[in-house]
Amino acid sequence: MRLLLRAAGLCAPKLPLTAAAASSGSSPAVPMGLPRPPARWGSGSGFHVPPSAEAVARPVGICSMMKLPVQDSAAGLDAAFVGVPLDTGTSNRPGARFGPRQIRAESSLLRRFNGSTGAAPFDSLRVADIGDVNVNPYSLPQSCRLIRAAFQDILGSGCVPLALGGDHTITYPILQAVAERHGPVGLVHVDAHTDTVDKALGEKIYHGTPFRRCADEGLLDCERVVQIGIRGSSYDADPYKYCRDQGFRVVPAEECWMKSLVPLMAEVRQQMRDRPVYISFDIDGLDPAYAPGTGTPEVAGLTPAQALEIIRGCKGLNIVGCDLVEVAPMYDVSGNTALLGANLLFEMLCVLPGVKTM
Repeated sequence: MRLLLRAAGLCAPKLPLTAAAASSGSSPAVPMGLPRPPARWGSGSGFHVPPSAEAVARPVGICSMMKLPVQDSAAGLDAAFVGVPLDTGTSNRPGARFGPRQIRAESSLLRRFNGSTGAAPFDSLRVADIGDVNVNPYSLPQSCRLIRAAFQDILGSGCVPLALGGDHTITYPILQAVAERHGPVGLVHVDAHTDTVDKALGEKIYHGTPFRRCADEGLLDCERVVQIGIRGSSYDADPYKYCRDQGFRVVPAEECWMKSLVPLMAEVRQQMRDRPVYISFDIDGLDPAYAPGTGTPEVAGLTPAQALEIIRGCKGLNIVGCDLVEVAPMYDVSGNTALLGANLLFEMLCVLPGVKTM
């Protein structure tokens, strides 16, 4: 597998991880003449640590996720951020192919520890940014094959992938690779839409069909699938019938209004048990007041606080992969949608198995 670092918004066509960057935890692109981050930002244990803005200015360096070191494979990593810049499966407003780049740019604001939960992912796991899957924007079927092969390599190295989308089509080939390694998985799916359409305009693969295809192929443990935040108008009188017939639990947005989702997530943890779980988070699960930069917005959605409750509520689950999809930056000039996406990916990292609490 070759991941295209240049497609991730990086300056060089290929940037190997240097021994200095790996041992110090500093950004791989701090110019000569400026002080290196102080030693306390690299634990000396081999973990990669985001540099502090007290030592390295946020605009400085390669545009990687959280300014982490960049590798061209997942070898030697416990978890990896990987971009999938594809929006060929979009049904409304395109632009999610630029999501990974903007999420990375906004992620420079993130810091080493989760001050709310105490999670210390960079003292627990070896993490890096491994660039982007080399998708083909002119061929959705070929792109799905390329994504599946890329994630087979990532998972084959024993690494947990955190994918930056891209439209929601990407979850289908990712789950093909995940199920190949772990068997049918449970799913925590946050979205405005169930994405279980059979086909549109004769096509069976686009961002409205990934979980229909996954169910068809036996990739999901259907009794351990929960879909949260679903809402909006529909073409059918009973739009959730297919999902319920498969055994999915559907939690419409109306059931989430004006309440904490901590009790819901206690039920979800019991439902998922200790078996493999995948988290798929469509940014349009949030209300467009908070996340307007997406292709298919729906009113009256979740709040950012509820999004954090959902992800933090996954702590303790056997999470084997995650994605954050459908950020389309050009519809939000403030950058807040991408900033939300970056924070949600960090929260996902913080709940992975093996992350210590300080």
